Amino acid sequence: MHRGRILVVDDEEKIASIVKAYLEKEGFTVTVAHTGQKALSALKEGFDLIILDLMLPDMDGEDICQTIRKDSDIPIIMLTAKSEEEERIKGLGMGADDYVIKPFSPRELVARVKALLRRFKGSKQSISFNNGVLVIDSFRFEIRKDGSPVTFTPTEFKLLQCLAEHPGQIFSRLQLVNVILGYDFEGYDRTIDAHIKNIRHKIEEDPRNPSYIKTVYGAGYKFIGQPDED
Repeated sequence: MHRGRILVVDDEEKIASIVKAYLEKEGFTVTVAHTGQKALSALKEGFDLIILDLMLPDMDGEDICQTIRKDSDIPIIMLTAKSEEEERIKGLGMGADDYVIKPFSPRELVARVKALLRRFKGSKQSISFNNGVLVIDSFRFEIRKDGSPVTFTPTEFKLLQCLAEHPGQIFSRLQLVNVILGYDFEGYDRTIDAHIKNIRHKIEEDPRNPSYIKTVYGAGYKFIGQPDED
């Protein structure tokens, strides 16, 4: 069974080969790049997901992530030895969808890959808010603001979709983690803030005075956009 094409970017050959073996066992087609330049060159082949190590010999993984995000919303999982929360939030703020800290379980990484790819499926429906200003098209996996498409990562899309499908409902950070990842992951809930910040900059006229996603202090977030009638 062919599950999709994955690019693994890691200069540690042993780690890359183990990740490749586990993913191929699950039916994925895997390409390995040991440098940032080779990774960027390989992108034209077309992939469904990228596993990206932050520490590469020729380029910084965060720079590669930013380069990819200029014209692609392909899902990205960062591999990092940096365990500090601020470093993880920084990576997510640059457009990564998830992160895994080294050393890691290959089985956990495969689970993350599957969870991230599932976010693309969505349901065949389109919902709009504020007289058509904001449109969430789950079938096309597309967000439109004032009629123009806005680039969203899979994590950002799933997060906005969850909130928008339950207007007025308050979601805690932990609840949103469970929605977008599909399982509990200790330490991830604070990074929801980074994703919300990214979303606001993309859809809000004034992120400090939001029309769509409101912070409920001490509780979480809720969607306050006005649904359009069908």
